[in-house]
Amino acid sequence: MIKAAIFDMDGTLIDSEPMWKEAEKQVFSSVGVKVTDELSSKTAAMTTREVTEFWFKLFPWIGKSLEQVENDVIDRVATLISLQGVPMNGVIDILDFFKEKEIKIGLSTNAPSRLIPIVLEKLNITEYFHATCSSENEFRGKPDPAVYLTTAQKLDVEPTQCIAFEDSITGVTSANRAKMKTVVVPPSLKFNDEKYSKSHIKLRCLSDFSDAHLEKIVSGL
Repeated sequence: MIKAAIFDMDGTLIDSEPMWKEAEKQVFSSVGVKVTDELSSKTAAMTTREVTEFWFKLFPWIGKSLEQVENDVIDRVATLISLQGVPMNGVIDILDFFKEKEIKIGLSTNAPSRLIPIVLEKLNITEYFHATCSSENEFRGKPDPAVYLTTAQKLDVEPTQCIAFEDSITGVTSANRAKMKTVVVPPSLKFNDEKYSKSHIKLRCLSDFSDAHLEKIVSGL
């Protein structure tokens, strides 16, 4: 039996990946980092602290501490989300789907916890969520399973009774390690990438998830 659906945030609920790239480019460039698309692509699945340490190791700066630079990035992302944030396709549809079935809804993200209410309020979906967790409160971020396990604990549901919705293979790996069933909605240009086969179900859009998919998961695929 499935008792909870747990969602990743960036790239799954909100189209915020471009905002993170813009914020990181602006802030890190301002302290002398030579931000390139090739190197930036390596940071997409990292926590903000890991991203900051990544750039500092390559281009050590003086003046601002790592914490100050990290907070500058988060502040910039928060501003961009407030101004430009839009939901991914099908967000309201799938949240309503689980709400109607009285299945608990949670959130597990690598993003800093202070961005969670900003995103949920911007998308007007706060009321759907019974628990939210950020990996900044864990020893390790995704692909470690900790943030998913904490969310399941907050929801008072066994991990094996949860479905996790993700957009990245890092997130899928995290949820798989937590013993959850996984549904991935990859970026459209990467939909056919073989690596996403690690997820139990692959969809083009959140609203494509149906009773048939739920039954498939419940019956053990």
